[in-house]
Amino acid sequence: MDAIDEQIITELTRNARISHAELGQRVRLSRNAVRQRVERLERQGHIGGYTIVRPSQGPDRAMVAAHVLVYREDRMRGGDVLAALRRIPEVVSCDVLSGQFDLLVSVEAATLERVQGIWEQIAQMPGVRDTVTALALSRVVSRPR
Repeated sequence: MDAIDEQIITELTRNARISHAELGQRVRLSRNAVRQRVERLERQGHIGGYTIVRPSQGPDRAMVAAHVLVYREDRMRGGDVLAALRRIPEVVSCDVLSGQFDLLVSVEAATLERVQGIWEQIAQMPGVRDTVTALALSRVVSRPR
């Protein structure tokens, strides 16, 4: 990645819907050159997709958020747990931790019952020794990245 690629990513972070022509004006390249760079950045994994952001309040946003701390049987060979977590659509993030617990899994589901089902699914996974779950009562900070 060069400085122009960094500028393109910065501009797309601000507004992912910007046209290639407008983006080209901002980074001083032709529309076609910008299109080629964006496609290359997507292939290389620097651009992983475009995100829908739903409002955090109101009737359209009746989601239940929970955080599950997971302790695996074997940290070094716990790849099966990670692969299984990737297949659960309500898992919005999974971080590998230092310290007592191995993973922090963030879940957003439509109902409390679905969160419970996901927790049960995680707790029963081969390679999971223990879990601790906390429900999010409210979100104080939510920043797009």
